[in-house]
Amino acid sequence: MELSVALDSPSDAHRAVKRFLVTGGAGFIGSAVVRRLVETTTNEVLVVDKLTYAGNLDSLRPVSASSRYRFERADIADLTAMRRILAEFSPDVVMHLAAESHVDRSIDGPGEFIQTNVVGTFSLLQAALDHWRKLPPQRKDGFRFHHISTDEVFGSLGPTGYFHEETPYQPNSPYSASKAASDHLVRAWHHTYGLPVLITNCSNNYGPYHFPEKLIPLTIINALEGKPLPVYGKGENIRDWLHVDDHAEALLLVAQKGITGNCYNIGGHNEATNIAVVKAICALIDELAPNPSIGPRERLITFVADRPGHDARYAIDATKIARELGWKPKHSFESGLRQTVQWYLENKSWWERVRAGTYRGERLGLAAQA
Repeated sequence: MELSVALDSPSDAHRAVKRFLVTGGAGFIGSAVVRRLVETTTNEVLVVDKLTYAGNLDSLRPVSASSRYRFERADIADLTAMRRILAEFSPDVVMHLAAESHVDRSIDGPGEFIQTNVVGTFSLLQAALDHWRKLPPQRKDGFRFHHISTDEVFGSLGPTGYFHEETPYQPNSPYSASKAASDHLVRAWHHTYGLPVLITNCSNNYGPYHFPEKLIPLTIINALEGKPLPVYGKGENIRDWLHVDDHAEALLLVAQKGITGNCYNIGGHNEATNIAVVKAICALIDELAPNPSIGPRERLITFVADRPGHDARYAIDATKIARELGWKPKHSFESGLRQTVQWYLENKSWWERVRAGTYRGERLGLAAQA
């Protein structure tokens, strides 16, 4: 499908409206970025998404009627398609969120992660470099390639300390290794070719429209349905939880005001063990959707064999983005989790369509134990 919209002159360096190309914009974090762009700015947005199992156009429905939104289904690893799309849309900012992102799936099938996260990022960088080199001087100075990554590239923390922007990389899963590789490619294209890039590494996201293979949405839905709530190991692994709307706000701030060549860590300042998260969800479901036939949801907690190579703790030091760009998360974990549970209660049709299709709640990540 080719873009057929009428575009103003790509040489208009002074236009107030910017064009954002968002890869992976039908995914969890990407759709939050797109909704925020359309709802809170006057910018134009093109979503490029392959629409694999986790890509969901329903997540973009709130903004899909906007004249400033458009969508193209394409694979970022298709260099010809990426070059065409960038030439036709002529973006001012590329926000690269397209990625295979679930650790358990990377254990079962690492090849897809290498193809999308490494080869796909390479193809997108090549297309972006071609596009950037052809821009007129003023637009060239304002162009940004923003690569969105994860704190998992840093490995596992002990009981104390935090990941900061200079933390050495030590990825421990096929997923985090593929994201580390893509981070290094982005950094290399900046230093070698001069492409103006930004990299952000975030902590665990949660919130509305979250694909239900991840801990929080899976627990919410299983608790509502009275199904077992699987917890890996003893549930003692610690994550720093970041509300997706806070993350989207931070990403747009970095894309527009960050210093090129820089990395920014984005965290929620909300550390919690997995078992504490699951118990908090149980309490909220019992309060907001009591079901006498199910009883207290904590009874549904089922400890299962741990994930192979499960990192013990992640925690982000987000001092740099607070100091340089003035960003801090607005949601506490308590308020954000309540809002998230309420969203799943009010949007049953969204997650029922997902559960009826590509993912039905089965355990993933068992290949390493075979």
